Amino acid sequence: MSVNKVILVGHLGKDPELRYTTGGAAVATWTMATNRKYKNRDGALIEDTQWHNVKVWQALAETCEKHLSRGRHVYVEGRLESREYEKDGVKKYWTEVIANTVQFLDGRGNGSAASGPAVEPMQAYDDGDIPF
Repeated sequence: MSVNKVILVGHLGKDPELRYTTGGAAVATWTMATNRKYKNRDGALIEDTQWHNVKVWQALAETCEKHLSRGRHVYVEGRLESREYEKDGVKKYWTEVIANTVQFLDGRGNGSAASGPAVEPMQAYDDGDIPF
């Protein structure tokens, strides 16, 4: 038995980019930052930021593109997927989270608190029809 599951809570680093495959499937991608704070051996407070690539499919992709924007606080649940490719003779590696659940954790709409909430906070979207 094996498990490939990832849960992230963080902020979007950029607006989702929505595109469609040649077969017509919607796919949205964005970057997401997670932070942790800790003290090093000398007692200095260190903040470590990790960046993650996130991809969502189908109706979930369209919903995220419509409601999410840079800076939004979200919960993402999915699986890790890694690829290897070659560019200019050099092997490159790419890892991303293929999300199947996204929860909007704040009530900001369209990136502005003044515009009012586009969706209710903690609204969850789950796409069980992800093409693999």
